[in-house]
Amino acid sequence: MALKDTVKKMHTMLEEMVGDLKKAERGIKAASQRVRTGTIKFAKLAKLYRKESMIAERGGKKTAKKKTPQKKTKTVAKKAAPKKAKTPRRKTMH
Repeated sequence: MALKDTVKKMHTMLEEMVGDLKKAERGIKAASQRVRTGTIKFAKLAKLYRKESMIAERGGKKTAKKKTPQKKTKTVAKKAAPKKAKTPRRKTMH
């Protein structure tokens, strides 16, 4: 979808929501439901607008991110801890 189409959709959606908001203020429950669902749809449309406006701002070109070479880490094998020498147990007298 082009940026102009998105802007037109946002305008129409806002106009519909304004009408439903006025009805919701008078206590019409169906209008309140339409406003709630409309806000969710509008949020999605706003995200699309942000995405499209950023693309248009860049001139329609996406810039590729430069890949940085990963540093190679040396894997060193861990040495086993030296075993303790067994000492004879002392006899205790009670």
